[in-house]
Amino acid sequence: MTPFADLLRLLIRYLYRRQVERYAGAPLEKVGSDYGGWVLPVDLIQPGWTCYAGGVGEDITFDREIIERFGCRVFAFDPTPRAAAHVEQHAEGFSNFRFLPVGLWSEDTVLRFYAPRDPAHVSHSIVNLQETNTYFEAPCRTVSSLMSELGHDEIDLLKIDIEGAEHEVVRSMFAQGVFPTLLCMEIDQPAPLLKITSTVRRIRKAGYTLINIDGWNFTFVHAKALSASAG
Repeated sequence: MTPFADLLRLLIRYLYRRQVERYAGAPLEKVGSDYGGWVLPVDLIQPGWTCYAGGVGEDITFDREIIERFGCRVFAFDPTPRAAAHVEQHAEGFSNFRFLPVGLWSEDTVLRFYAPRDPAHVSHSIVNLQETNTYFEAPCRTVSSLMSELGHDEIDLLKIDIEGAEHEVVRSMFAQGVFPTLLCMEIDQPAPLLKITSTVRRIRKAGYTLINIDGWNFTFVHAKALSASAG
């Protein structure tokens, strides 16, 4: 993390600290590892929930825990070869886990995924966050297209850690009428402040409440879940 990114993170936390609303249910808990985990309103999650995980990397502790602890079904997407190898090694025996080696984007197409500058890192970026020249090509899908293929009328949780593609994916997903109950989104860096605020504003206008910020991980709950819990 660069000094500029640290400063930007402090600024974002300052801007949104008054917008983070206290969740009225049970205390929030971090699910998964310190590196790959997400803060969730755990009392909201129900057995049989359909969960999409965009961006696997080399940590599926979050996916495994929501399967083991809550009885969710997880569908994970990542075209990176190292991610596929990690899943093959660590997802064995999890019948409620399905992996598809595709990226998430705003249309069904084939795109370049650019490598990180540090070869020890696994995550590749459609938008070339780190401005490198090395890439591989892979198929990409929209959330709604995957839902049609997998036979899902709705999804209950969407986690996206997709190296800068989150802004376009969220925009297109809402335009196609898809509104997950829980939206867990990492805002990958570097990202212009205007792009960050625009995406968060778009999410809030779609009926979501921001309930937690953990580093660059934002957790939102849709109004349909809040009204149901209040009733």
